[in-house]
Amino acid sequence: MRTLDSLDNLLPEITAWRHDIHENPELGYEVQRTAGFVAEKLRDFGLDEVVEGIGRTGVAGVIHGRKKESGKVVGLRADMDALPIIEATGAEWASKSPGMMHACGHDGHTAMLLGAARALADSRDFDGTVVVIFQPAEEGGGGGLAMVEDKLMERFGIQEVYGLHNMPNLPVGEFAIRPGPFMACADEFDITIQGLGGHAAMPHTCVDAVVIASHVVLALQSIVSRGVKPTDPLVISVTTLEVEGAAYNVIPQTVHMRGTVRAFDKSVREESKRRVIQISEQTAAVFGGSAVVDYRDGYPPTVNHAEQTDFAVDVARSVAGDDKVDPDRTPLMGAEDFSYMLLERPGAFIFMGNGESANLHHPEYDFNDDAIRYGCQYWINLVNRFMPLDGR
Repeated sequence: MRTLDSLDNLLPEITAWRHDIHENPELGYEVQRTAGFVAEKLRDFGLDEVVEGIGRTGVAGVIHGRKKESGKVVGLRADMDALPIIEATGAEWASKSPGMMHACGHDGHTAMLLGAARALADSRDFDGTVVVIFQPAEEGGGGGLAMVEDKLMERFGIQEVYGLHNMPNLPVGEFAIRPGPFMACADEFDITIQGLGGHAAMPHTCVDAVVIASHVVLALQSIVSRGVKPTDPLVISVTTLEVEGAAYNVIPQTVHMRGTVRAFDKSVREESKRRVIQISEQTAAVFGGSAVVDYRDGYPPTVNHAEQTDFAVDVARSVAGDDKVDPDRTPLMGAEDFSYMLLERPGAFIFMGNGESANLHHPEYDFNDDAIRYGCQYWINLVNRFMPLDGR
């Protein structure tokens, strides 16, 4: 088994891979360069099988251990895509692609899993099979679902699946996780308010869509404060208001709104959907206008399986020490499409410290290279503990 010390020889190369991926960010499913880079490295490492084009542009690699008597197959997943953000880090390895950057650390996730794949392919000190999964389109495109629908789990016989994400302002070398709901769903809605436009000096001749929209925004917050139990987490945010036309002396006829709903519980999620539609339509009607709601179910909640979470805690402690692992982290209202893989197979999703840094999705965010060794070692230890050569 490689240890933190023995990984030192690989770290400069893994860091260089991270910088290369960071310099060349790609969005959504259009990650052809990154996927090609990953596939080439996996073949160079001597993996037993490398398959491209899963879920459109995803990559999977297979590593057999010295023995396969256990029959165990574990999947390890990293995401590859970047975000449509203008980078402001000033790093030597800053994005060369205008308007795109790795502002969520997927460059680090990919590099760490590549490093672990290299180490595991070199040693093969386990009894079973590892499938390393490199996923496109985590940032809103549902690449996890696309890979699942492309029969990722069945094709490679994956029995359990694990994911990892960096966390700003969690110290480097520390981990955090919890069983059960860990991250929320990410549903989206578009609301079109239709009124009757006219001259701003004669509002009595109009049906003011801006006034209607304002009441809708406030009324939607009553779902959180009065529509669900106070102990049930729920976030409803209206994030944009756009009018057709813009002038000081015009009351617009149409207002477009969009926003997001975040929840953990299925019944809360369903009730919120019903109430968003009902409140929008009926509030608009009260003021003499109308509302059309386009509500879309997004990523489901990320729910860690209890047994696999306990296992992930033990693995993280083997890397960081008992006092550096939080086994009961407060859930986050952010979303993650690894949730689709956890709906298919038992597994767990864990956070790894990125140290003091800008928040995820911020123009000044950058993945912390000091964290690479801990992510690589987490994957290596997970495999060796999941399918030890001695069968224990």
